[in-house]
Amino acid sequence: MQFDIVLVEPARPENVGAVARAMKTMGFTSLRIVASEAHSQPAAHWVAHGATDILTSAEVFTSLELALADVDLTIATTARSRARFHYCYTPQQLNEQLTERQQWLQRAAVVFGREDSGLTNQELALADLLTGVPMVADYPSLNLGQAVMIYCYQLAQLLPAVPPMVAEPEAGQLQALRQRAVRLLAELDVADDQKLSDWVHQRLGVLEQRDVVMLHRLLHDIEKKLSR
Repeated sequence: MQFDIVLVEPARPENVGAVARAMKTMGFTSLRIVASEAHSQPAAHWVAHGATDILTSAEVFTSLELALADVDLTIATTARSRARFHYCYTPQQLNEQLTERQQWLQRAAVVFGREDSGLTNQELALADLLTGVPMVADYPSLNLGQAVMIYCYQLAQLLPAVPPMVAEPEAGQLQALRQRAVRLLAELDVADDQKLSDWVHQRLGVLEQRDVVMLHRLLHDIEKKLSR
């Protein structure tokens, strides 16, 4: 599984340089930037020190949706509890979730929000999994570089070669299932049930491959029945 580190509107070049350095240290190479040119500033390169190749090869996108267009699994980081989002994993728990998925998903993105305000609820809604770092302090705060280092350190365990597989993973299985589920909710006239839609969206992200395959079969049968 390939990991992309995605930064949404980073403001401080020094933070982006620290991110590049953390990535390089732990073996990650793919950096994506949303709506910012901070990575191109001299201060970012000064702090990166030895990881400037990650900055120069970073991909820039105008929106988070575009940055995630070719990603199979999106993991969004959040420092606050959001009422609509009930399933949030620690970095260690995230590894447990991804261990099975690395055998059948090709690309995953870990998304980090703005230094001052994080990710919006709309941006969090694009994610398959939510994750946060538990902290003891009354006013917890990690700078961007520290947060990326924590996740790169934890996820580096998944970077070694994937065990042999019977077949190559089929790209887009999870995205296709999500799209099918959304269409089915609309056809059943329950798409406006926000609680149900949120539950479906959040739970699809924790499915294992065999569950995804079986749900594809089930939805195919339901679609076939409805079309008659």
